Amino acid sequence: MAENHNHHEHGHIHHHSHENLGKKITLLAITVVLLIIAVMLERNNDMTVLQLFFVYLIPYLLVGYGTLKEALEGIIRGDLFNEHFLMSLATVGALCIGFLPDAETEFTEAVFVMLFFQVGELFEGYAEGKSRDSISHLMDIRPDTANVERGGETVAVSPDEVMIGEVIVIRPGEKVPLDGKIIEGSSSLNTVALTGESMPRFLETGDEVMSGCINLTGVIRVVVNCSFKESTVSKIISLIEKADTRKSRSESFIKRFARVYTPIVVVGALLLAFLPPLFSSAGFIETFSIWLHRALIFLVVSCPCALVISVPLTFFGGLGCASREGILIKGSNYMDVLSKVRTMVFDKTGTLTRGEFVVEAVHPKDFNEKELLYLAAHVEYFSVHPIGKAFRMAFSDEKIDDSIITEVEELSGHGVKAKVDGYTVYAGNHKLMEYIGVDWHDCHCIGTIVHVAVDGKYVGHIVINDYIKEDSYITISLLKRHGIKNTVMLTGDRKEVASDVAGKLGIDTYSAGLLPGDKVRHIEKLLAEQQSGESLAFVGDGINDAPVLKFADVGIAMGGLGSDAAIEAADVVLMDDKPSKIVKAINISNRTIRIARENVCLAIGIKVAVLSLATVGIGTMWMAVFADVGVTVLAVFNAMRALRCR
Repeated sequence: MAENHNHHEHGHIHHHSHENLGKKITLLAITVVLLIIAVMLERNNDMTVLQLFFVYLIPYLLVGYGTLKEALEGIIRGDLFNEHFLMSLATVGALCIGFLPDAETEFTEAVFVMLFFQVGELFEGYAEGKSRDSISHLMDIRPDTANVERGGETVAVSPDEVMIGEVIVIRPGEKVPLDGKIIEGSSSLNTVALTGESMPRFLETGDEVMSGCINLTGVIRVVVNCSFKESTVSKIISLIEKADTRKSRSESFIKRFARVYTPIVVVGALLLAFLPPLFSSAGFIETFSIWLHRALIFLVVSCPCALVISVPLTFFGGLGCASREGILIKGSNYMDVLSKVRTMVFDKTGTLTRGEFVVEAVHPKDFNEKELLYLAAHVEYFSVHPIGKAFRMAFSDEKIDDSIITEVEELSGHGVKAKVDGYTVYAGNHKLMEYIGVDWHDCHCIGTIVHVAVDGKYVGHIVINDYIKEDSYITISLLKRHGIKNTVMLTGDRKEVASDVAGKLGIDTYSAGLLPGDKVRHIEKLLAEQQSGESLAFVGDGINDAPVLKFADVGIAMGGLGSDAAIEAADVVLMDDKPSKIVKAINISNRTIRIARENVCLAIGIKVAVLSLATVGIGTMWMAVFADVGVTVLAVFNAMRALRCR
């Protein structure tokens, strides 16, 4: 039920944003039509300034209502100098300028400027896909039911109805619904969703189990030791919800720019209106209207139209270019953050490594490699364990004859015993070798070691490992070349495996054996150590990575094999599993921000020239509008460069 509600809510949010976009486009279209009608009325009729004012006021209020409201709210909040305030001040000034003695009316320009501003806002809103707020996909790890033993039978109930102390039954293939302790049975559990640990964990009577794991092999009975609200799964979900409110959101480029630009312009216009008349020999009253007119032209010229359209458009182009490269960036503010990344934190399994096992080395004793692999592949033939799959894959050039395999016995937590072609073959860990009284020897290789004995005699061992993606080697070296100061790996896997991977890839620091909560604590520590103006990125793929993806300044998820929860929680999604796409994402972000800065310089440069003319009385309102629109066209063409991917 909760799941349905969540999906419904997610759909509602999505539908709502589409509806808003449609409304905005309709509003702009109506404004354009009304503006054309107003211009025609002005041309064809002798109307008074006041009548014209009311004709133009309708399209102006229609398109500018939202901006005026934002400006007013900003004044009330004390956040006076935002882009909405500047737009409102300049356009209201242009509307009123015609009432001054000997002044031209500027009604068309007032509506035009506000219309442009709204088009820019539309681009910005569309470019910053806000669809990432829903975490409905987290329901994937949330178990739907729990099988509880009540009154001598097993009943399926919702996990939040199970009481502490009740016994639940978990069969192979089922999710563990609640945390507890095994009181009967043993099984291998897939914990990759929680720890990122690639090897299934073998658990037996007396061991603790965590919710969110998947039971692979045996039936287990578990006594529940905490309520659903306190379970591991619930904690992960709430971690994500909390992290979202704490996450540092990079402010949009325009907002930061407006905060500096607006006060300068407003103060400049006020000085221009009042200072010259004060020092004029002709007197204050006589010259005030001339200087007020110039001050209003100054305000209209200084309207950041070109910026308001071209900057979001540049980011929009950058986002489009990234998506064509298979990189989904969920908003222009994340490009800003990506360009400042100096610390890159990686998950291991499935991110830097493939997350699947392969036979890395075969070390026979008295046999040759092929014979040892033949025995291992046959004895593990019926196993559902990833180790069995790795052996079958390694022996795939020859067909396995299952008719010669008999008396298969899974020795829980130790390995497998079977008769292969009449020989008694044991394959498993060193505990199994000790159990059957065989002398074994360890291996210098890092990985999972499977020892093999035939008829009570040790015949060698096979090394299995989750192998590193080829792409990971290139990625780490490229990142260092691109100014990443610190590379970190956080993993739920064993220390020796983590050390091996970090060493091979040249990663600066690593931490192993971590749960999702531990990873969050590590990220918090790294964030605290950062210098201002620098950001931290985390790259992961599993459900266990979702809280960390939210906590980092920018969370990057591996989309190809990554879990839905990780993709939802991330700010950037790589649609395939190549870590080198991170370097591409940083490059695209840097280029996009460079183009946005070029547009800012271009717009301000031309504006300063026209403002200088307006100050000495040479500038006209149309010159101001032309400079604004002309600059906008140039800036838009420049912004289009961001769409082209190199």
